[in-house]
Amino acid sequence: MADLNTLKIDRGAPLHGGKRRRKWMLWSVLALAIAAGAVFYARQPKVVAVQSVSIVTAYPSQQFVILNATGYVVAQRKAAVSSKATGRLEWLGVAEGSVVKANDVIAKLDNRDVGAQLDQAAASVKVAQSNIAQADAELWEATESLKRNKDLFAKGFISQSALDTAVAREVRARGAAGGARSSLAAAQAGQHVAQVSVDYTMIRAPFDGVVLTKNANVGDIVTPFSSAADSKGAVVTMADMSTLEVEADVSESSLAKVKVGQPCEIVLDALPDTRFRGSISRMVPTVDRAKATVMTKIRFDELDPRILPEMSAKVSFLSQQVTADQQKPLMAVNPDAIVERNGRSVLFVIRDNKASEVPVTKGAKLSDLVAVVGDAKIGDKVVQKPTDAVQNGTAVKIEAK
Repeated sequence: MADLNTLKIDRGAPLHGGKRRRKWMLWSVLALAIAAGAVFYARQPKVVAVQSVSIVTAYPSQQFVILNATGYVVAQRKAAVSSKATGRLEWLGVAEGSVVKANDVIAKLDNRDVGAQLDQAAASVKVAQSNIAQADAELWEATESLKRNKDLFAKGFISQSALDTAVAREVRARGAAGGARSSLAAAQAGQHVAQVSVDYTMIRAPFDGVVLTKNANVGDIVTPFSSAADSKGAVVTMADMSTLEVEADVSESSLAKVKVGQPCEIVLDALPDTRFRGSISRMVPTVDRAKATVMTKIRFDELDPRILPEMSAKVSFLSQQVTADQQKPLMAVNPDAIVERNGRSVLFVIRDNKASEVPVTKGAKLSDLVAVVGDAKIGDKVVQKPTDAVQNGTAVKIEAK
């Protein structure tokens, strides 16, 4: 009994068995999480690192390019239209873009002063004409009188002195008639001068063309040399749109590659989807020392109304003439992107970070590209040199080159 009384339960002692159970549970949960993570990772699709190229637009004519240059569209015939007279602009009948014909009146200067001079000159002409009529009448009378006096002198009815007087009168009348005609010619010349002065106030188009810029407004003073303060030298600037051509600079080191008459292809920055055919019309026979280039002028085979002066242009000098079919755009890609799968040519187009297999038909070789036809579009990115690891639906990641 004494031994039983000495037995006690120590309630503050740690429970070793419970602690071991908790540790075992924590390790179990951790192991399950790791296993679940491993399973989840294993089930994720494998990402393949690839390099990409783009599908681009190509033209068959590009394979004939031997040299490229840049330039601008200019009008071979261009003029700053003004007047030889000085005056205030009274009327302007055109604006930018107006189409005019040669000799059309496009502006007028105030011409009241020269108009009055023209009226005065016209009156002088009428006076001279009247003087001619009077002189002719006097000449007729003097001539008839001389005939009568000669008959009378032959019959001895008048003296030699009377006959001499009649002769002198006829000579004076004839001289007066000649002087009257000379006065008429002088008056007519003065009228012509006055008319020219009036015509100078009528500003006309020198050729068929289009008004490019308007340099003066109604009320401005127009002078031939624009020497006065706030005066204008030119009223409008116009160009003959039928003479449009491209001026391009060719490096003097590349002159051996170009010649007059050589075919060219022109692309305007404003019309990038249209390619114009042309040829070298002439080359300026001097070198620009500062740029080491030669100015080359290229004419268009066919002009388009959309072409305007000062447009930027890219010129390709070709080794041969090209046809309209060779200027049609084609879809092209780097040949390294095309592979054979299951007996057919395919591209792997990258869509939503996945490779999508697209069958294509290969076409002509265009320089370092190959034309293709298929369910792809310009601008698509495709896998370059796809390996066997790249399949339809493979997740891919584009690496920088």
